Amino acid sequence: MATRLTPLVPLGEETGDAALRQSPWRKRASLSSMADAAERFLEQAGFDRGPWLVVALVAGIAAWFVLADPIWWVTALAGALFVGLGAVALWKGRDDRGRLMVACLSLAFVFAAGVGVIWARSTLVGVPGIERPFYGEFDARILDRIEQPAEARTRLVLAMRHPETGEAMRVRVNLPIESDDQEFSTGAVIRLSARLMPPAPPMLPGSYNFARTAWFNGLAATGSVTDQPVLIQPSEGEPLLAEAQRRLSAHVRSQVQGAGGSIAATLASGDRGAISAADEDAMRDSGLTHLLSISGLHVSALIGATYLLTLRLLAFWPWLVLRVRLPLLAAVMGAAAGIGYTLLTGAEVPTVRSCLAALLVLGALAMGREPLSLRMVAVAAVAVLLLWPESLAGPSFQMSFSAVIAIIALSGAEPVRRFLAPREESLLHRYGRRTLVLLLTGFVIEMALMPTVLYHFHRGGFYGALANVVGIPLVTFISMPLIAISLFLDIVGLGGPTWWLAGKSLDLLLWIAHFTASQPGAVKLMPQMGQGTYALFLFGGLWLALWKGRSRLLGFVPVALGCFLLAATPVPDILISSDGRHVGVTGEAPGLLVLRESRSSYVTDNLMELAGVTGEQVSLQNWPGAVCNPDFCVLTLYRGGRDWHVLMSRSRALVAERDLAAACERVDIVVSERWLPQSCRPRWLKADRRYLEESGGLAIVLDGQRIDSVAHEQGKHGWWRGRAGD
Repeated sequence: MATRLTPLVPLGEETGDAALRQSPWRKRASLSSMADAAERFLEQAGFDRGPWLVVALVAGIAAWFVLADPIWWVTALAGALFVGLGAVALWKGRDDRGRLMVACLSLAFVFAAGVGVIWARSTLVGVPGIERPFYGEFDARILDRIEQPAEARTRLVLAMRHPETGEAMRVRVNLPIESDDQEFSTGAVIRLSARLMPPAPPMLPGSYNFARTAWFNGLAATGSVTDQPVLIQPSEGEPLLAEAQRRLSAHVRSQVQGAGGSIAATLASGDRGAISAADEDAMRDSGLTHLLSISGLHVSALIGATYLLTLRLLAFWPWLVLRVRLPLLAAVMGAAAGIGYTLLTGAEVPTVRSCLAALLVLGALAMGREPLSLRMVAVAAVAVLLLWPESLAGPSFQMSFSAVIAIIALSGAEPVRRFLAPREESLLHRYGRRTLVLLLTGFVIEMALMPTVLYHFHRGGFYGALANVVGIPLVTFISMPLIAISLFLDIVGLGGPTWWLAGKSLDLLLWIAHFTASQPGAVKLMPQMGQGTYALFLFGGLWLALWKGRSRLLGFVPVALGCFLLAATPVPDILISSDGRHVGVTGEAPGLLVLRESRSSYVTDNLMELAGVTGEQVSLQNWPGAVCNPDFCVLTLYRGGRDWHVLMSRSRALVAERDLAAACERVDIVVSERWLPQSCRPRWLKADRRYLEESGGLAIVLDGQRIDSVAHEQGKHGWWRGRAGD
């Protein structure tokens, strides 16, 4: 009699299809199929690991800036390492170590390296600001001298002793131009009376963060000189490059008069101190301000001109042509010119970054490789980020690399390649196509830069693409060559005519800037863009640039979402400065209602830009809807379907506590630059000096009761209130 053998099944386990569906082997097979699908996507989309590694490095550095405190920084490091090890475990036992595993592993570890690099940089070079203001007489050695005739001042970077602890520190002071002396040069020791202040944090959420810049630059204080300095020890001689830069700038300004001379000095030596505020604003609002920063355009133009000129001239020497590769020799000459120009113009981070990228292009030309590629940009970005990872937080890094990536991605797009492909046609059609591509390039660059401009400056110029179509060729092919020729002819005293032509070309540039900036709708102010919204724009732009084929079109999804969030960003109803003295109210007057009219352009610009409004400021005491006396103003705002009553102090005069308490009970918000007693209890918010010292400046949206503060943006980084957060 045959018996049926039934396999033993442990109690609680399932059999059949249900068990197979829940088995770890089935799950592993599912993960494997997902990995295979991802592998196919990477293959079809043209995945290039090099540029994406830089994106991971950038993400790691950005995460350190965005995350609040060391606990989150350690969590980010641990999370990245966990992802990398998880990728290794997932592919363990598989024969095909494909792109996806390598990508996950490398991207995770590079992200962790980014967090570590910026954390280490902050720990090594960060200098906390002084704890409180000081006024007195100090002996100091001049480390650097920055002439700013347009501002009627000279900035001195000094090495001195802390007034209380005696520790060495670096400070930066403003010296009125009438008190300046050429003997106050680098290396001299002077005695001066000055008022020193801690480096200023952002005035409002989203404002310029000078405290962070000072932290990484080693500045413990800033201030102004209040008396005539006395020379104690003369300088033994300025550094050669600093003296050459100063002399070159002065020589150029003596040859080209007016505003054009200031621009010419900037292009020749990198000295922007003589450019007036009106010209700066016009260049910014017309989208041409990048022409004033010695960066990729200027360095590339000089190196390219040197390369081509060397190549053409040496081609007339048959003996050399037969024995030396001329592209290699021309590349060496171009590199020498680029390095010299970078050092002469001060070797600022943007210039060094541009020089590195240009040197990589020269190397590719010398070896017969493709000179413009995303890998070249990636190498240049890595070099800069490893040396100055903090530069990622500034607009200069973001704008220059965004522009270069946009240009390379556009030039590599298949439709553009087909449109520019050589064909039998007339000269008019050929240059017509190139002009259209030039206009398209300007538009793409403008769109690539717009999120960064709005995020950092809260204003955007919408005619920049048109202005750049004329401005960039004008500077690159006319102004800069004329300046170079003029300097060469000055050796024999014959540069006058070419200097005149250079001045006229720069006057034309300024006319274009002022004309463009003055057009209706040329400038649009926007309220503060959130970090998440900005990240969506950046991620979408990188996706569009780094993928190939139809897969890149998915980058429009985060861009579209970013546009929606930007359009939905509410304008703050109330802006309060960190000291409580300045309050701006939107939505009532055509411009901005202010508690105090300020003579400081810094205060005015911050309030107007963060409010996203244009027009004149209106004082509350002159506004019919406000009730003011010498000590307080009361304003009622209708927001979110209800009235909000705001009480704002205007003076430091003593007020009876009982009267103040009664006034506070009747309002929702109290704003004051002084400490208010505990008995002052408004219905929602008491933004007095005690509160603002912890929070910093505030941006308040009443509909939804949302409060954004400077403290929330800064977290526990070392530059915020001088706390050693790292």
